[in-house]
Amino acid sequence: MKHTPLYERYKNYPGVKLIDFGGWELPVQFETGILGEHNAVRERAGLFDVSHMGECNVSGETAASYLDYLCTNSISDMLVGQCRYTLMCYPDGTVVDDLLIYRRSDISFMVVMNASNCEKDLEWIKQGNPKAGECPMVQDISDATVLLALQGPLATQILSTLWPDCDSLQTFRFRSQCEVGEVMALISRTGYTGEDGYELYCAAEDGPLLWDILLEAGKPFGLICCGLGSRDTLRMEAKLPLYGHEISDTITPLEANLSMFVKLEKSDFCGRDALLAQKEAGIPRTLRGIEMVDKAVPRSGYRVFLEDEDIGYVTSGTKSPTLGIFCAYILIKREAGLKFGDTVDIEIHGQRKRAKLVKTPFYKHGVKNSEL
Repeated sequence: MKHTPLYERYKNYPGVKLIDFGGWELPVQFETGILGEHNAVRERAGLFDVSHMGECNVSGETAASYLDYLCTNSISDMLVGQCRYTLMCYPDGTVVDDLLIYRRSDISFMVVMNASNCEKDLEWIKQGNPKAGECPMVQDISDATVLLALQGPLATQILSTLWPDCDSLQTFRFRSQCEVGEVMALISRTGYTGEDGYELYCAAEDGPLLWDILLEAGKPFGLICCGLGSRDTLRMEAKLPLYGHEISDTITPLEANLSMFVKLEKSDFCGRDALLAQKEAGIPRTLRGIEMVDKAVPRSGYRVFLEDEDIGYVTSGTKSPTLGIFCAYILIKREAGLKFGDTVDIEIHGQRKRAKLVKTPFYKHGVKNSEL
């Protein structure tokens, strides 16, 4: 299996549990466990090694217009120092991957890709499309890059002890060449937890040292190591999509309620015609949140029924550590006409279990869904 540069640091940590995650041996949890890590990020701060994510540089005079065609969101109007969430779609409107784009200069961008999609994404970016124009220079820097995520309400206090300018950094903005202890890093105010936080990119050889520096600085604040398990429960509560679940090569961004990241007013982009046609004809499916009425865990792939009609399936489900409820996202037929408070059945191990539709996200920056 593949390993990140941090593997040697934590493979022998007491209580660490490593799993195979798409060919990577990564920690699903550390000594505190998923619940403890989840609560630490909600209440204090957690540090994640997410170096399995992929990165590439796209540069050249045509880089902005080229990415603008490949992405659903607007890229050409980004400011230097800005990052933006977007999706790449196939011509039929389904999703190649969701990305973070960093504008490093007028002609240079960093693209952050999901680990399981790196090879596919790089091929898609390089092959482009006749309408996209000539492909600019694409350089895969995944193996040379470490990515650490410092997340939680105390993340700013922790990082400010090392880099005093961090609180002046706006959300979805970044700065290059930041000195963090003895390490130079690119720092962005982004994350995947629903909390305030930062993501730090540095050279692979500096990754273990940066990990140690952050953990030492975070000791007085209760900072702990966190794994994939809490990363998933945190992103679920915050309604942050996961490729292969809420978005995929069979689901469009419009069906996944991500229309705010799809700029149909752009003159053209790959998948625009299909998405525009879907919107005009009526989006066939919708992503909704549910809370279980009957005590049961709704897992990904479980079927959803309205009376005796199969209307969709669960994309992601868990027991929310913050709310203490069993909850999930379901992709269902829009024609079912369901509204908040309506009930459906989830088929779990051959039995129908009752659930009700609720507002999402389940959690947003310290606010539970019941208070939204």
